[in-house]
Amino acid sequence: MSDVLIRPALETDIEAMLAIEQSATSHPWSKATFTGCFGERYFNFVLQQGDEILGFYIGNFVAGEASLFDICVAPKAQGQGFGRLLLEHFIAESEAKQAFDCWLEVRESNHSAIELYQSAGFHQNGKRVNYYPTATGHEDAILMGLPLRFG
Repeated sequence: MSDVLIRPALETDIEAMLAIEQSATSHPWSKATFTGCFGERYFNFVLQQGDEILGFYIGNFVAGEASLFDICVAPKAQGQGFGRLLLEHFIAESEAKQAFDCWLEVRESNHSAIELYQSAGFHQNGKRVNYYPTATGHEDAILMGLPLRFG
């Protein structure tokens, strides 16, 4: 993980973020969704190695709560701990903003992500039935929360 940098995402990074999202997920966000997630209440970061962006997250901070809207690592960079680095960075940024809690939603079928979130202290708080589209219909979203020390 030498020369890995996590830095604030810029609007000029949207194309690279979109390409990662499209290569790593079955139902990627649109460019308009990415563009709409740059503003005052958002804190977005990219993970860069050398000149290449290999991952990112989109965070949102409102009324004392931080939400992880999206986190993604390029398929060629998965399994190297980059997802954990991004998640730990999101939690640290949430603490720096003095958030009371962190929240996220994850596909029920995404067992590796659920394990990662649990290892970071997140706990299931509920479900959103039929929330995510799939190739054959819909699947549930698992709601997970992490109380922070400011809560």
